[in-house]
Amino acid sequence: MSAGPVKDAVARIAADLRALGVRSGGLLLVHSSLSSMAYVPGGPETVVLGLLEALGPEGTLLMPALTYERVTAKSPLFDVRRTPSNVGAIPEHFRQRPGTLRSLHPTHSVCGVGPQTHDMLDDHIQDTTPCGPHSPFRKLRDAQAPNGLGGQVLMLGCGLRPNTSMHAIEELAMPPYLFNGPLDYVLVQAGGVRIEKTYTTHGFEGWTQRYDRVAQVLEAPHLVQGPVLQATGHLIEARALWERVLSVMAHDPLYFVDRRPILIQRR
Repeated sequence: MSAGPVKDAVARIAADLRALGVRSGGLLLVHSSLSSMAYVPGGPETVVLGLLEALGPEGTLLMPALTYERVTAKSPLFDVRRTPSNVGAIPEHFRQRPGTLRSLHPTHSVCGVGPQTHDMLDDHIQDTTPCGPHSPFRKLRDAQAPNGLGGQVLMLGCGLRPNTSMHAIEELAMPPYLFNGPLDYVLVQAGGVRIEKTYTTHGFEGWTQRYDRVAQVLEAPHLVQGPVLQATGHLIEARALWERVLSVMAHDPLYFVDRRPILIQRR
């Protein structure tokens, strides 16, 4: 493919992101759907380049590299170098790009590139839950980017439901549906060293996540919506998300979930 269409797509993605409110020199956590953007010349790499162009050289780009479908009780091995993510083409491509780093967590790792990457990722190994106090999801709440402003969450074409930061907020609010029992994992570090660690996992059995309800409790300028190519992007200010969701859950711990109906088998 010629460089022209790719270069044009990168420039348009960056322009759309800036118009949405992505800040140069910012700290940005991105959830994404490539298919929502329609045809993108150059594929996932073009999207990543557009994100990096919008952020500029002082910005830091983070993407979840979640592996909860692959690393399970029956297959509890996580290799930070090799275990693929299960959250789409863009984060999986980002994981494999030269220079990308990945946090050490069996099911909720995060990848990153940029000046703040080590600060955001290195301590994740200290947690014993998916989104604990040392996770990038929790750190994003209080982080300050080089531009002097707080972190942002971008939902790029995937709607508001797959927002992993909500799990981090739930770990503070402690709703009754959140945790399962402990599970033992084997983690392989970048240097090949294996460690064994026990984590308390998330549950949600019998519940449906309704994180799209964030749109009912958060408004502009803390939550804005706009086009990125053919996709709809939702840009969220991380600190405002935490403050508002915690306030809502203090009054109604079940606001962001629905109970699944119980299916009765007929004989």
